Amino acid sequence: MHDPANPSQWPTASDILKASRNIAPYIHRTPVLGSSYLNGKTGGQLFFKCENFQKAGAFKSRGAMQAILSLSKTALSAGVATHSSGNHAQALARAAKLMQTPAYIVMPETALKVKVDAVMAYGGQITFCKPTLEARESTLAQVVSQTGATIIHPYNDYRVITGQATACLELIEQCESLDLVLCPVGGGGLLSGTALSLAYFSENTALIACEPSGADDAMRSFRAGRIIPSVQPDTIADGLLTSLGSLTFPIISKYVQDIVTVSDKDIIKAMQLVWERMKIIIEPSSAVPLAAILNGNVDVTGKMVGIIVSGGNIDLSKFPW
Repeated sequence: MHDPANPSQWPTASDILKASRNIAPYIHRTPVLGSSYLNGKTGGQLFFKCENFQKAGAFKSRGAMQAILSLSKTALSAGVATHSSGNHAQALARAAKLMQTPAYIVMPETALKVKVDAVMAYGGQITFCKPTLEARESTLAQVVSQTGATIIHPYNDYRVITGQATACLELIEQCESLDLVLCPVGGGGLLSGTALSLAYFSENTALIACEPSGADDAMRSFRAGRIIPSVQPDTIADGLLTSLGSLTFPIISKYVQDIVTVSDKDIIKAMQLVWERMKIIIEPSSAVPLAAILNGNVDVTGKMVGIIVSGGNIDLSKFPW
């Protein structure tokens, strides 16, 4: 019987190490950057794990690649399918192209054009739907019944979680003795993977998740001890709109110290600061952890702090400042 609350079911340390080796030929080992200006402003030593430089522009390439490499040849031949507003869609379309198999992607009609264009460039076959979870799931069910493709969920899949865990594994290898890691949270795939990597490979490092106040279901779920689904989330951080999953929530509940929230105003300010001072393009979701430091929700004074920069896919025609 599969029980997501049972830690014996969760990806192991050896699973994560194996995934890191599996996906290495297909992804970037992304750099860790610092900023003396931001260190001075925050009082901590900040280490930014730059998944905005990842293949397809986000950490999602790790999970998508690991999931697709886990499939049998028979399953692979029928293709893969998912629903996603952007980054996972791009990552899965790219992974499928590398493995020479079709990718059927259900996207909400409100998805950013830059993300739709990228999915199409990777050869993904897009079906658009209304921008609700119900519409996404029912449309995906139709696509799968027609194609026989294997669903690769954006986050509620242990193969995906294992792949996402490799970002923090690399961070630990690149930066020893971190006191704290900050990670954005949407559906929790990156956060639960990060939590497992820290638990296995850097157990003295604390983990705090950061979330937009306009999509604060993870914080409310964390406090309540049960999943409280997101209802009409409203935030500029379009990568963090989804609710926690049945597989991600138990891992997060066990290993995350706290979940803090930040306003869109703070997110935009932090994002602009990174663009101006670090000269790197990050998307709003990636700015959420720095926003939590700058607004005083997380005190990093005198601490070595890893920040997972989740991605850099932004529509350059729609600047928030």
